[in-house]
Amino acid sequence: MKKRAAETRRRLVRMHKTGSHFGSAMSIADILTVLYFRVLRIGSPDDPGRDRFLLSKGHAASCWYATLVARGFAPPEVLEDYLADGSSLYGHPVRNGLPGIEASTGALGHGLPIGAGMALAARNDGKGYRVFVLMGDGETQEGSVWEGAMLASRLKLDNLTAIIDANNFQGFDCVENIQPISSFRPRWEAFGWAVREVDGHDHERLEEVLASVPFETGKPSLVVARTVKGKGVGDMEGKFESHYLSVPRDKIETYCREIDRAAGEEER
Repeated sequence: MKKRAAETRRRLVRMHKTGSHFGSAMSIADILTVLYFRVLRIGSPDDPGRDRFLLSKGHAASCWYATLVARGFAPPEVLEDYLADGSSLYGHPVRNGLPGIEASTGALGHGLPIGAGMALAARNDGKGYRVFVLMGDGETQEGSVWEGAMLASRLKLDNLTAIIDANNFQGFDCVENIQPISSFRPRWEAFGWAVREVDGHDHERLEEVLASVPFETGKPSLVVARTVKGKGVGDMEGKFESHYLSVPRDKIETYCREIDRAAGEEER
């Protein structure tokens, strides 16, 4: 798993020689790796019984593209077209831009309501698939998130799991300074959700928590995953600037070697 996550991060370094949101993409690499290689039931993107995944924080789309490639949904060559003229790999995901992209997202706050609708459809149709939605921590300030949260608990959608990428940065400040993430758990519990908190870079713990949903029968599940923005590259880790800056072209190989060294050291 560490090698897979490192591979995704190396791809992100190369993709983000143009385009912003590098730090946001790097912070979710471990979460997506665990989801796609350990948790989601997706033998094929065309299987109607597959689990559904939505990336509500659409600005981190590059990590989703790289993960889908790693999972075999598309060849690696498609990533060379990221943000290129005529490509379907935009800075925010577009439905069917790659196999496995279920919905267009990026206007923040839309993923959870869409996920609630998918989960309700699964139940009404007697289907066994589950729905997972990954949101940003700053994104939870959107009113539509809370409308979706209320609806999901009202309908007792325990086939719906939301994950918050809690890296404590949003576009213009630390999230803690705007809407404290330290209070996420009691707020979501008050809205009728079952909540767990986890280190968003600990593969074993992530798998353990995500594989145990629903946490409570009759309640939607929320995972607050504590992450580091820009995780994997020291120059970018925990820095607000990584939200908007591209990777300097003269740093690409240096960053890739740093990621390789970290993955190798963690395995020893």
